[in-house]
Amino acid sequence: MPERTRRVPFPGWTGAPEPFRKSFEEKDLMANSAVVNDSLGRFLDPHVLARIGNLELLSRSVVTGFINGLHRSANLGLSMDFAEHRGYMPGDDIRRVDWRLFARTDRFYIKEFEADTNSNFVTVLDVSSSMNYTGAGIRKIDYARYLAACLTYFVKGQRDRIGLVTFDSKVVDYVPPSARHLDTILHTLNRIEPGTGRKGDLKEPLHRAADRLRRKGMIVLISDLYEDPEKVIEAIKPLRGRGHELMVFQILDPNEINFPFENPSLFEDLESGTRLPISPAALRERYRESMNTHLSTLARLFRENHVEYALHNTAEPLDFALFDFLSARERMSKVR
Repeated sequence: MPERTRRVPFPGWTGAPEPFRKSFEEKDLMANSAVVNDSLGRFLDPHVLARIGNLELLSRSVVTGFINGLHRSANLGLSMDFAEHRGYMPGDDIRRVDWRLFARTDRFYIKEFEADTNSNFVTVLDVSSSMNYTGAGIRKIDYARYLAACLTYFVKGQRDRIGLVTFDSKVVDYVPPSARHLDTILHTLNRIEPGTGRKGDLKEPLHRAADRLRRKGMIVLISDLYEDPEKVIEAIKPLRGRGHELMVFQILDPNEINFPFENPSLFEDLESGTRLPISPAALRERYRESMNTHLSTLARLFRENHVEYALHNTAEPLDFALFDFLSARERMSKVR
């Protein structure tokens, strides 16, 4: 029986970053290796996580283990981004008194952080049929589901309002930001099933999301981004225009990046159902060049538009993505 992959670029598809991901040692993360425990990620392998049936248990375990692996306070992320001062009130924790300011003014002031201002955090998740692909890693939708659950659980611990948008060519689910919506979000993530024939389109769903999400906050987009890079940028512009901080996680299977197939096969586009007979050996180099161009173009355009961007494959431990998120939050806080 010929082998068959479930997702390939459209014929003539051009477009977008260099080989999918540099080795872990080459990333900026290693420059901060003192922060990361050597045993970090031992239980964050996506194949291991896939055996956990309860999404709340999964997210709690991953986030707790990740934070315990950092050589600093567990109170990371949004709640550690300084916002403003306010006058001291009886009962306030004296550890939050700004003593330097007291030395200058002879008055007591409390330092407030972003979590104290109850900012919004919304995950926007692609549930189109292309996300149903699995090859060398777990299914893309499962990796994206786990990442969304872990980020939401982490941010909920910082006391922010959390929300969720899922979409294909339109908005499928919308959970408005609220401090009480963790169970609703996890339930929604748990029942997602892309199925077949659900075409993806970024523009309309993201524009509708921008109309609903009027209060400034942080938006995390999780998608395989099988769309022209210029169209991707046009789709996210309304979110940027409303002042949201935006981070994009592109999720791909290693096979989609490396195209390791050997035998002539029928390759099927999961969204359109189109099948093409292809000899992988004859097209491998062309495919890789096209993929590298697509990825590098996306990375450049996101950088030019001040959007945080990270590419991850479904065989990677989730701690890679979580650390990228924390790093992005730190960079964002420095430019406020």
